Amino acid sequence: MNLASAKPIRVLVVDDHTLFRRGLTALLSRDARVQVVGDAADAGEAQRRAQELQPDLILLDNHLPGVRGVDAVAALQEAVPQARIVMLTVSEDEADMAAALRAGAAGYLLKTIEGDALIQAIVRAVSGDSVIATEMTGKMISAYLGGGSASGATPTLPTSPLDVLSAREREILRGIAQGASNKEIGRELGIAETTVKVHVQNVLRKLHVSTRVHAAVIATEIGLS
Repeated sequence: MNLASAKPIRVLVVDDHTLFRRGLTALLSRDARVQVVGDAADAGEAQRRAQELQPDLILLDNHLPGVRGVDAVAALQEAVPQARIVMLTVSEDEADMAAALRAGAAGYLLKTIEGDALIQAIVRAVSGDSVIATEMTGKMISAYLGGGSASGATPTLPTSPLDVLSAREREILRGIAQGASNKEIGRELGIAETTVKVHVQNVLRKLHVSTRVHAAVIATEIGLS
């Protein structure tokens, strides 16, 4: 993608702390790839603003007044189906993360993230990747494979996951499990990013999962990563 000619990613910031919203807006505005088009202090305002502004991505805090961020994901998705929703929160609770991902969030990041890393995560999320804080990766696997209260149930896996994938698709799945973006996988395998995207869609379909996160969990369980 030619960053000089590409349209900036339109972002809606949702957080109940005014100073944090202002600071985050200022931080994101330093990068030409991102344009903060608005902000909101609670879930209700976020839904109204999202419908009005039609952002590409919503950065959503969890600790909001009235309705928690994780409980607002589904309503926001309904309001703006094309928008990617990424949690940006202080909560390291695996139950919160699992709830957000099950509801359709494209990522779960912590507020300790560096500014440059946040920009990269936004770009990746809009390109279709799932973005998970490094500190939460282990908890993510526990939530989906542990069968505990965080996820409510373990994912349904094919009897032999690798048997349904071609050799190339296995390579793609390994890249997903390692947290690589489509561009990085393409560079590693020597194929076009658009080709990788098609393979990723086929992998998700064959494994009967809807997100890269679920596919990564399966790969981790079978030792493919």
